[in-house]
Amino acid sequence: MTMVSENEGLDASVSTQPGPFRPRAQTVATLSMIDLLARLTPARARSIMDIVQWLLAGGSSNNPQALIGELCERLVFAGLPLDRYGSSTSMVTAEHDAVGRLWLRGRTVTETKFTGQEEQDPDYLASPFFLAAETGTWVELWVPETPDERFGIVGSLRDLGIRHYICAPIVLTNGASAWVTFATCRDNGFSEQDLMMIALLLPALAARIDARVGWSTLDTLLRTYVGDEPHKAILAGRAKRGQVSTIRAAMLVADLRDSTGHTADLSAVEAVELFNDLFDCLVPPIETREGEVLKYLGDGLLAIFRETKEKPCSAADRALDAAEAAFLAVEAFNARHAGRRPLRIGIALHYGEVAYGNVGSGLRLDFTVIGRDVALASRIAGMNGRLKQPLLLSAAFARYLKRPVTRIGLFPARGFAEPVEMFKPSLDGAMAEQTVAQGIG
Repeated sequence: MTMVSENEGLDASVSTQPGPFRPRAQTVATLSMIDLLARLTPARARSIMDIVQWLLAGGSSNNPQALIGELCERLVFAGLPLDRYGSSTSMVTAEHDAVGRLWLRGRTVTETKFTGQEEQDPDYLASPFFLAAETGTWVELWVPETPDERFGIVGSLRDLGIRHYICAPIVLTNGASAWVTFATCRDNGFSEQDLMMIALLLPALAARIDARVGWSTLDTLLRTYVGDEPHKAILAGRAKRGQVSTIRAAMLVADLRDSTGHTADLSAVEAVELFNDLFDCLVPPIETREGEVLKYLGDGLLAIFRETKEKPCSAADRALDAAEAAFLAVEAFNARHAGRRPLRIGIALHYGEVAYGNVGSGLRLDFTVIGRDVALASRIAGMNGRLKQPLLLSAAFARYLKRPVTRIGLFPARGFAEPVEMFKPSLDGAMAEQTVAQGIG
C-alpha cells in the first residue's frame, strides 16, 4: 500500500510541518517487507514479528474489544509510543452500518455503532477516513499544525494531547471499507522506526479484521434471515438438502386481519412499513420469552417455543404469555396512532412436532419448517375470523398449559379428516378487555 502525508499533493493549504516533525510515511511506503525488516533494529523487528505471528495464529481473543486491548498493550510493550488506537469497519447488518472501536492508553476499549449511509454523512465526509478511502493511502496529520476545520476529529485529538496521527484504509474481501488509526502524544511524533513497525503490522491486522468481519457478517445475516437455532445448524455444517431435525414445541401463528383492506391503498413501500410496524409489536414479546421466529409469512409469522432444561414444561405458558403481550403491544400501537386504521391481529397456538431443515433443489435451498402440526397450526389461524376469536388454542396446546382454558367446540379444518377441538384462555381483567377490543373483522 502506498502511503502519503496529508500535506503532499492532497491539500496545498496545509504546509509541511516545521520543527522536529517531518513527514516520514512516504519514505516508509517505498520499502518492501524485506527492507522494512532489514532497517528495523533487531529487537524491534523481532517484537513486531512476534505480534504479527500472534495475530495470524488466531490464538488471541475473538472478542473485538479484548483483541484490540491486547494488541495495543503488546504494541506499547514492543516500544511503539501508542496513546490512541481506533478502528472503524463497515458492516452488513439489519441494525447498523458501521462499528467503531477506540482504545486510549489506560482506559478500556469503547464501541460505537453507526447508522446511515457514509456518502451522505457530513461527519464522515469531514473525516480522515473519507480522504483515506478516496485516495487509497494513509493520511498523516501533525496535529499541532493542522487547523481544526481541516477535519472534524482534529479538535478532539488536540484535547487528548495527540501530536501525530495516522489513518490507514483497508479494503475488505467483500469490497467494504475499514480503517485503523494510530496516534501518539510524544513530542516528536512517531519515528521512522515506529512507522516501519506499523507498516509491517498492517497486512496481518488487515487479514485478521477481514476474517473477523466476514465471519461476523455470515453469522449475523444467517441469524437475521433464518433464526437463531437454524443458523447454528447451518454453521455447524448441516447445509445439504434433506437434512432435517424434528422437535416438539409450542407453535405460534400470528397474522394481520384483513391485510388486503389495509394495503389496498398503500404503495409497496408503505405496505412494507405497515408490516414492519406489525412485526415490531409481535416479535419482541416472542423473543423475550425465549421464542424463535422461524418464518415471516407475508402478513404474519410462525414462531416456536422449545422446552428448555432450565424451564421444563414451560413452552406453552411462554407462548401464551407472548401472545397476550403481542395483543397489548398492538393496542398500544393503535393508541399512539389514533389517526390510522387500527391494526387487528389473530393468533393461533398449537403444540406438536416441528420438522425443519433444508428443502429445495440444486444450490437454491430454503431452511424451512414442515409437518402435519405446522399445517394444523396454520389452519387454526385461519379460524380466528370465522369463530370471531382473536386467540385460539388447540386441544394439544391446552393440555400443556398451567392456566385454565374455556372450550369453544369442535370445528372442521381444511385438509384434516377429523374436526379440531378449539379452546380459548379463561381471561379476566385488563387482558380480557384487550382481546375483546381486538375483535376480528
